Amino acid sequence: MNTSTHTPQRALRHVTLAALALLSAAHVQAGVSAEEAARLKTELTPLGGERAGNKDGSIPAWTGGHTAPIPGFKNGGKRPDPFAAEKPLYQITAANQAQYADKLSDGVKAMLKKYPESFKLNVYKTYRTAAAPQWVYDNTARNAVKGELKDLKPTGVYGGIPFPIPKSGAEAMWNHSLRWRGEAYHVAVKGIQTTADGRHVVTGVGSGDFQVPYYFKDGSVDKFDGNFWSIRLINSGPPLRAGEGIVGRDHIDGDKTQVWAYITGQRRVRKVPNACCDTPTPASAGISMFDQTDVFNGRLDRYDWKIVGKKEMLIPYNGNRLLATPEAEALDKHHLASDAMRWELHRVWVIEATLAAGKRHVAPKRRYYLDEDTWIAVLADHWDANGQLWQMGFSNPVVMPDLPGTTSPQMFGFYDLLSGVWYYDSALNDAAEQYKLVPRYADTTFTPEALVGDAVR
Repeated sequence: MNTSTHTPQRALRHVTLAALALLSAAHVQAGVSAEEAARLKTELTPLGGERAGNKDGSIPAWTGGHTAPIPGFKNGGKRPDPFAAEKPLYQITAANQAQYADKLSDGVKAMLKKYPESFKLNVYKTYRTAAAPQWVYDNTARNAVKGELKDLKPTGVYGGIPFPIPKSGAEAMWNHSLRWRGEAYHVAVKGIQTTADGRHVVTGVGSGDFQVPYYFKDGSVDKFDGNFWSIRLINSGPPLRAGEGIVGRDHIDGDKTQVWAYITGQRRVRKVPNACCDTPTPASAGISMFDQTDVFNGRLDRYDWKIVGKKEMLIPYNGNRLLATPEAEALDKHHLASDAMRWELHRVWVIEATLAAGKRHVAPKRRYYLDEDTWIAVLADHWDANGQLWQMGFSNPVVMPDLPGTTSPQMFGFYDLLSGVWYYDSALNDAAEQYKLVPRYADTTFTPEALVGDAVR
């Protein structure tokens, strides 16, 4: 028998089969075992954070979140700060930042260096306020076992965090996109761009209706059609933009996401052809990219995603203080006023995105910091094509016991570290209504036909 002829062929076949198996694994990631999912009732919180505090007690244990009503609050009104009487434990400045370097993102370090006289971190006591209804916890436990990631799209998940025990960076990012933020809500929208010389320019004022079909309490995996977030914005100002409108329906499959805009000059509703990624969004007057909404939003296939690790970091948190600060006091020349911000020490997932082969984006490298308790992307760093640290993204999670939950009511933005320009979306500071929970909207609310009916000029 001539084995020398067949052995290389067998070896090649084995190598090929192994390569195919690896390729298949890269496209499909299955849920965790029932034994591992049981950790969500013991050492992990129901949404996937670590229940225990850290060694020195600066991060406390999670004991159920903040669900007690905030005195004086009524749904549809201003949201008070439950920690208004507290003072900072310490302050981080450009002079002492080296002492805290391991707990600061690259973007925060760059801001401290760029604006040493004004940018400071007032660090407060840490509160783990994150919470959700029991049915969300139950769905999250089910998702942990049943959920799969196929070609970067989650399947078999509904009504809870899709991958509470993530095995990949892409799973963690879907946890952010499908985080708990209620079923339906209304936000008084206001966008502000600040120029490099400190002039605040209002880019849009209007009414925002939002719906999260993924979190319909009476829904199910079988009923869910893939549309997970719907939005309708109608501008009332500034005068140049009054009457503009935009409607969007985010889909699990990015190819099925649809966005329409009403253009006043044409008196027509048109479909936005590329409502994705680094395309400027009409809702921000072109200042922000589509995938910068809520720090990150949209499809994942432009990047390769990697879990860098989990670490303790100082992040914006329990940001009711910012909501309670009048706009004139909240806006500094080059950033949100340091005294209006509340920073706390929390554990975060660090997720790195590098441009995938054959893809393009103005930010070839990005890093996101996801709060372990809520999965909110609270900070982000973006590098440009020249490898320079370009932008720092931020959001401000707010305590909402009536939800219950800690979430970010569109209060996000970014600092351009190169040009000095910055953007603050949904400046709710002076709004009489700050994130109003509402009954479920009719599905027709988020259609181009409804947008036509709302046109005012």
